[in-house]
Amino acid sequence: MFKNLKVIDLSTVLAGPSVGSFFAELGADVIKVENPVYPDITRSWKLPMENQSSSVSAYFSSINYKKTYQQLNLKLESDREKLYELVKTADILLMNFKFGDQEKLKITDEILREFNSQLIIGKINGYGDKSDRVAYDLILQAESGIMSMNGTPESGPVKMPVAFIDVLAAHHLKEGLLIELISKKSNENYKGKSVTVSLYEAAVSSLANQASNYLMNNAVPQRIGSLHPNIAPYGELFNTSDDRTITFAIGSNTHFSKLCDYLNLSALAMNNRYSTVQERVKNRTELFELLKVKVVEHSADETLEYMNEHFVPCGEIKNLKAVFETNLAQDLVRSEVIDGVETKRVTGIAFRSK
Repeated sequence: MFKNLKVIDLSTVLAGPSVGSFFAELGADVIKVENPVYPDITRSWKLPMENQSSSVSAYFSSINYKKTYQQLNLKLESDREKLYELVKTADILLMNFKFGDQEKLKITDEILREFNSQLIIGKINGYGDKSDRVAYDLILQAESGIMSMNGTPESGPVKMPVAFIDVLAAHHLKEGLLIELISKKSNENYKGKSVTVSLYEAAVSSLANQASNYLMNNAVPQRIGSLHPNIAPYGELFNTSDDRTITFAIGSNTHFSKLCDYLNLSALAMNNRYSTVQERVKNRTELFELLKVKVVEHSADETLEYMNEHFVPCGEIKNLKAVFETNLAQDLVRSEVIDGVETKRVTGIAFRSK
């Protein structure tokens, strides 16, 4: 799809490199440029069981795929000249430098476009173009309100177990860059643009319904575990007769009625305390107690099969071992040898086109 596209990836950690991998997986020529003394820090972010002497880690591998690698110290004029040569034939350049570093390294947008006026520059920063704050995903989850509403009353604030904000910011940057590529293709006199995404804005923009719950009703979200503030039963965990754990996402009265029919609790669907979404939310604790004694009478497979056949959202709580034992997940795994190491990751491409 992008076999004639050339991307220079100066970024490190997760957000920027995952954008580079996105284009690489779609056929682009992506050159990852690293400082020979201080390469991408995620090369060293290893689990205890990983080879400590290896130049790659599982974390690094997750967002560096199908790239070629060059070592350039941009503080040296000779290496900077090599970058300038790469820029001459590039379409996109990715970076996530701290505020002021572009000037120090003499690679400002203006300087780079002296070598290629159509160059599209994609940037990730923490708190906006003029902020020099160091930004890590954890800190953004803390300061954007996400941690405050994630967890349970007993657990206290909890971060999500993936770099959620980095992933979101990367998607926003991809969208902006794709828009610029469309503009460039349709305009022979195109002048290069810079697309900037801040982790903070990506985080706040993801608050979606929780933001509107507050903005419209002054409702500050509380930590309620996997429960949903607007829907019930949704996120409650149920044990089955074969000691597995399942959960339901009952988003409509129809869903609820079918669930009740299956559990021989049809009268509940007509009960005023549970007949509407709002009433089920108000009385969710009592409702959970009524449902759980019935759910545990059935096996997980039996329940899942019935719910799937009747289009009621239901799923089993799985760990990653169970996830990657499924054909659907295995189809998303991509392998590549980097520095002599067999690496694996999941694809960054979740869409299909025919």
